[in-house]
Amino acid sequence: MSSHTRPPQPGIRLHVDLGGDPHPHRSAKIEAHLRVDVAADGAPTDLPAVQLAVIIAVDVAESHRAAVRHALPSALRALPDRISFAVLGGGPEPVRCYPRGADEWAVADREERRRAAFVAGSLPLHREGPRPAGYAAWVATARALLFGRPVSVRHLVLITDGSSAAGETRLEEELDACAGQFTCDVFAVGANWVPDPLLTLAERLHGTAEFVDDGLGHAITAAIQRLRRVHTPRLPIEVTVRPSVRQVSLSEKTPRPHRLGGLPQPGRPHRWKFPTYQWEQGRRDYLLTLVADSDADPLETELQFAMVSIGEVHAPVIARWHLPEQSPPHAPTGTDSVRDLNATARMRRLLRQGLTALQEHRPDIAEDRLGQAARLAARLGTDWVLDEIRTVADIEDAAAGLVRLGAVDAGSLGPMILRAGSRPGGPLADAVGARPGPRCGGCGTPAGSEARYCIACGEKLL
Repeated sequence: MSSHTRPPQPGIRLHVDLGGDPHPHRSAKIEAHLRVDVAADGAPTDLPAVQLAVIIAVDVAESHRAAVRHALPSALRALPDRISFAVLGGGPEPVRCYPRGADEWAVADREERRRAAFVAGSLPLHREGPRPAGYAAWVATARALLFGRPVSVRHLVLITDGSSAAGETRLEEELDACAGQFTCDVFAVGANWVPDPLLTLAERLHGTAEFVDDGLGHAITAAIQRLRRVHTPRLPIEVTVRPSVRQVSLSEKTPRPHRLGGLPQPGRPHRWKFPTYQWEQGRRDYLLTLVADSDADPLETELQFAMVSIGEVHAPVIARWHLPEQSPPHAPTGTDSVRDLNATARMRRLLRQGLTALQEHRPDIAEDRLGQAARLAARLGTDWVLDEIRTVADIEDAAAGLVRLGAVDAGSLGPMILRAGSRPGGPLADAVGARPGPRCGGCGTPAGSEARYCIACGEKLL
């Protein structure tokens, strides 16, 4: 997703919080919270529309035409000038609805928007007959259209009622081929879609999946407006590790929960590159996990296990091996934030598992998982999770994880599962229970209330 004209680069501040010093082991896990603050630094408020190419794909059955009859023309009429766009309709295979003929792309202006909105009124949709090709066919068609398009942002908006999901067999294979080619937002309409493949699409293609009951046209327009706030479409996070580190993984926690795919660098066995997308102004949180062997390392000595690089910004991951019977010489500054990252991920997972169990008529499992999610939500102060649980259960004691299932509207479970798996999150709250006293302004090491100089770097404490 590159461009011949490089967009302005954001200002980046990177901070690393370690989850704790590990005990010596052949497969010790080291976790670090990467907090990235992004500022536009003089870049324009909106990315020029000429730098965007968007495909709007309508994967719905003829019986659901009412869901898109007014929304699609409305969204097309709201396209910004000079954006490249195409509209796909459905049959046994995706078909290009607009533009027609030899040209693969339309460039929005008053006349193009008017013609596209007119054609959208007769958009071909699934009818009775051959089974639709499945989500893999939609992303494959988008990949073929977007390949080589010389713009900064390439994006698919997929509107689906689930009618093409039956018999899906090659989605994972096609998503592997689409990695790095474009991003995707999924809007589910109707009531017959299955959440899991939609969440897979959103996670693997770095977007979101949400249910839209009303206001589909506004949702499409809002998604395109968000794309215009992207100042850096693709910015890899590079992790260079010491030889004792055997495994590296990186997960984005906010604003969107995604597990990132790491790419080893040829000829550099200790460097990994994790592509990330759609960088806007604001804050991002990542959890970096390293698995390391302690065989050849000294104990109780600060060691650099990794260097994290984002653009021209670098930060080390420093820890020390300490024996189980000994307390670490100092409490790592980021322990609480790493715990909160893990707890938030577990809370989302439990909420999704509980709702899925309800959908599958397994009430005992549903009550257990929702109770655990409520307990974590109460500890983390995550009100939206408690509100979701109250939709299907009475919360008797959130802190104790006690819930009692109530009457459940089966039609509400799918949208709730999508929100549990794809709802954008906000920044983590500041860690509670932090060690009191001054903190080094240079390296961030905490100190006792009487300290005057940093024990780690020797700098005078402020």
